[in-house]
Amino acid sequence: MTAMKRVVILGRGGSGKSTLAARLGTITGLPVIELDKHFWRPDLEATPPDQWAAIQGELVRAETWIMDGDLGPYDVLDVRLQAADTVILLDFSFWRCAWRAIRRSRERADFWLWVWAYRRRSRPLLLTAVATHAGDAKLHVIRNPYALRRFIAQVTDDQASARP
Repeated sequence: MTAMKRVVILGRGGSGKSTLAARLGTITGLPVIELDKHFWRPDLEATPPDQWAAIQGELVRAETWIMDGDLGPYDVLDVRLQAADTVILLDFSFWRCAWRAIRRSRERADFWLWVWAYRRRSRPLLLTAVATHAGDAKLHVIRNPYALRRFIAQVTDDQASARP
């Protein structure tokens, strides 16, 4: 696995994007940027697309980062995908994500509609966006916790072997 310097983590709500970002940040030393903190305004009002693209333009200027977030139908992906060298798509089942989301917090109806229709609606759009805007990036599609553990172990091993 090549060294990751600019990582985008995508996936349906409740898939564990923030948890993975924090874990990778600890392993690699890369700074973690939680996109939800930059996107959602008070009362969960979405940032308009043109402003969201500009905000991301500022965020991707940093030399290294892990950007954690998938904002579904509100998102503007091309800015961060064009800057990424690694894209991780957490493609866990609806039931796993729903269980995690229920345990985490109360969510709005639009969140649940997005989570429910993710594989049918959002995932194909994401994969097309990755192919279009992040053609040189390494794509990792992780479908279950076992595959995620293997991925984390590989990153950990790579980091250990890269140290002098």
